[in-house]
Amino acid sequence: MTMTEAHKKIALVASETNTAQEAAAALKAHYDFVPINEADIIVALGGDGFILHLIHDIMPHKASIFGMNRGTVGFLLNDFRENNLIDRIKASTPITLHPLRMTAETDDGKQLQALAINEVSLLRQTRQTAKIRVLVDEKVRMDELVCDGILLSTPAGSTAYNLSAHGPIIPMNAEIMAMTPISAFRPRRWKGALLPQNSKVVFEIIDPVKRPVSAVADIREVRHITRVSIEQDRSIKINLLFDSHHTLEERILNEQFID
Repeated sequence: MTMTEAHKKIALVASETNTAQEAAAALKAHYDFVPINEADIIVALGGDGFILHLIHDIMPHKASIFGMNRGTVGFLLNDFRENNLIDRIKASTPITLHPLRMTAETDDGKQLQALAINEVSLLRQTRQTAKIRVLVDEKVRMDELVCDGILLSTPAGSTAYNLSAHGPIIPMNAEIMAMTPISAFRPRRWKGALLPQNSKVVFEIIDPVKRPVSAVADIREVRHITRVSIEQDRSIKINLLFDSHHTLEERILNEQFID
């Protein structure tokens, strides 16, 4: 079967693991693929970490991504099968994601930007807790949060680090973000907040010399920050394709009923 039957140009990428490479070889025996820069659709073989790296590597590529799990958890991927790839892609359900854009300012005056599909997280760099001021839409909402860190999560990332930090799971179509503290010491009982997705969030580091903090946008870390601003970048679209019986929306909803 050739890719012209799908009326789309399809590329194949795979992680370096033996499992992913063996799966790629099996697919190449049945289908013809184009280079990634010519593709309308990218079939990706690996785990969730590989997919995140791929998305960051190709942004703002217009191709949609149909991932198949050749890693561990595979939350952002479909099950791997050699057969009926073209039919699966044709019948797949698209999910469009807009990343968070992080602008981080460091103590030496630099300003660095990075994008996040899952979350932007702030983390203490030393044994001492971080002290962070929280602003939402230019209004101070919390003058001082004493904690190990804090994160702002998209719905797609709400079942990842956010959930491990006891944040809420967010349905994909909810159009909100989760702000979740990491081991909050003061105020001890604060569990976080839900914000509209068009909110602009700013975290200001209190005493960054004595209590240094790093900021991480998915896979990009910036150390010794003094201020971080975060807002959704709707100019960038990431299209993920899922088997219609097991979409990302369904997976996130199902996570709320798993012990």
